[in-house]
Amino acid sequence: MSIDYLDNNTICAISTAPGVGGVAIIRVSGKNSISICDQLLTKSIINLTGYSVIYCSFKNNNEIIDDVVVTIYKGPHSFTGENVVEISCHGSSYIQQRVIEELINNGCSMAGPGEFSQRAFLNGKMDLSQTEAIADLIHSKNEAAHQTALKQMKGGFSNELKELREKLISFASLVELELDFSEEDVEFADRKELYHLVNELSSHVSSLIESFKLGNAIKNGVQTVIIGRPNAGKSTLLNGLLNEQRALVSSTPGTTRDTIEEVLNIKGIDFRFIDTAGIRETLDSIEKMGVERALEKIETSSLIIYVYDASKEKAEDVEKDLNRFNTSNLPILTIANKADLLKSNNTIPRSHLKLSAINTKDCQKVKDEIYSLSGLNNLNLESTIVTNARHVEALQKAHADLLKVKQAMDDDVTGDFLAMDIRQVLHHLGTITGEISSDDLLGNIFANFCIGK
Repeated sequence: MSIDYLDNNTICAISTAPGVGGVAIIRVSGKNSISICDQLLTKSIINLTGYSVIYCSFKNNNEIIDDVVVTIYKGPHSFTGENVVEISCHGSSYIQQRVIEELINNGCSMAGPGEFSQRAFLNGKMDLSQTEAIADLIHSKNEAAHQTALKQMKGGFSNELKELREKLISFASLVELELDFSEEDVEFADRKELYHLVNELSSHVSSLIESFKLGNAIKNGVQTVIIGRPNAGKSTLLNGLLNEQRALVSSTPGTTRDTIEEVLNIKGIDFRFIDTAGIRETLDSIEKMGVERALEKIETSSLIIYVYDASKEKAEDVEKDLNRFNTSNLPILTIANKADLLKSNNTIPRSHLKLSAINTKDCQKVKDEIYSLSGLNNLNLESTIVTNARHVEALQKAHADLLKVKQAMDDDVTGDFLAMDIRQVLHHLGTITGEISSDDLLGNIFANFCIGK
């Protein structure tokens, strides 16, 4: 959508979740929102001030459709920066559709995905990273995801980027100024101070990039694969962790033939557990596919739980499995299951967690160990954590160009080439907050938003 289109159109949409509920909210935004709604209400709202709330009826000519509560926000003091009217009606699907139908008949257009948030961005109510945080906040499924999205929406990440850009802009302007006096061969920008600044920024950006590992885990969950040989107790362990009979358990080898995935929240973080087929050589084509799928899951996981039957497996076979499964050097929790069946478990290595998967207390130990291995023990939600893949890609490009700036100064290149590299760093940082954007970029971002937000 072009900015002109957004400026000249009044949009409407249902902002609450689809379906039947006690109350539904229909949002209207645009310069004509108040006048359009005024025609459809039994009380006039034309002369009301912003932040006014009235109780009246929504009508079509003389037909009363519903009794509603209407809230008025006047631009620029609204979410979108425009005049906004929110109509709270009963949650009947029929009533919601009738309200939308009458709004459209009187001059509104249906809002596209994320169009209200897009208007907020275009009208300067928030920057692009803040609007993206709205979508993350809506989809947050745990406390950590909620806190990081809320912090970003309030501008924590934006302010940090703004500070980085301002520091670099002040030096960039001096380097650019030197180009106007190229014949005099003067330097306005102290190269030693600039080099120190670039080192500082490079380190800071690198830390932000590194935080994405944690941010991705917070946002999408920690993918944790449970793997081992048949009858090791993998499905029993999954059932114990979930405290329900999610996976079939049988003494017959090869019961689990496909992956079973479940999400469990541990201390505010989602862990996506994947129970896999027992790893063994088999002629059964279906079981063989399950084994192949199990091995594939290891490659896309962040953490491995390797379970073996301590009452049967030989130490050399366990070592062989560990070397085979952990080729990516992922954190791995090795569980010596059925340790209760041993007369003495002194032969089990200390690094292996000895337990019985049918024991509830032992399953709690597994949760504690998993959380510890994930690296989330020292999680500090007050610090800036990057959770958006688009943002980390821009940061990686900015970091690469910062290294080019350092190299340029080491090679004592002329100011025009140095200025070019600095501009590239500023460009990449600017794409995160939307100071530099394109219609294609905005279209891709807001296409993933909910309609009504």
